[in-house]
Amino acid sequence: MSQDKYTHISDQELLERFYTDYNNQWLGILLQRYTFLLLGVCMKYLKNEEAAKDAVQQIFLKAITELAKYKVVYIKSWLYMVARNHCLMQLRDRNIFIPVEEKNELAAEWSDKEEMLAKEQSLSLLESTLNELNEAQKTCLILFYLQKKSYQEIVDATGYNLLQVKSHIQNGKRNLKILVEKKMNPHS
Repeated sequence: MSQDKYTHISDQELLERFYTDYNNQWLGILLQRYTFLLLGVCMKYLKNEEAAKDAVQQIFLKAITELAKYKVVYIKSWLYMVARNHCLMQLRDRNIFIPVEEKNELAAEWSDKEEMLAKEQSLSLLESTLNELNEAQKTCLILFYLQKKSYQEIVDATGYNLLQVKSHIQNGKRNLKILVEKKMNPHS
């Protein structure tokens, strides 16, 4: 698959395609987009180009196995966290000095793993609940909050007038909140 053919497809859409058919080609395109970011993170910690390149390959392998098991919503931040943790573990295994701030951050990350899982579940809940909104509200919310489009850009993209766009966003936000609260507290 040529990378240029897929530049118009967002990270989110590539992830959705992967989760639909579990075709690793979609994941390959996605991971290739973040190769330099991961290499930079690994170089920052490992201070060795060959070790950093090896680490990126190991991170790719981990991503392929983990993404098949768990649904990740924000791939860039997830990859960054995996890379950072991988490098810190390598340094620890080699008994290389890790600055106190890094140790404290790492300890906080491990102790907050439950909190991170809860956040990931909340994001998944939010994503599935978003699909329950009517199409106009869903579209306007995605364009406004996730794709950071202006009101005018949403008007141009959807054909709704400005008042309709504002209304769909306001009503969609309210309905989304109600639906999420119902799912989180089904007995209230």
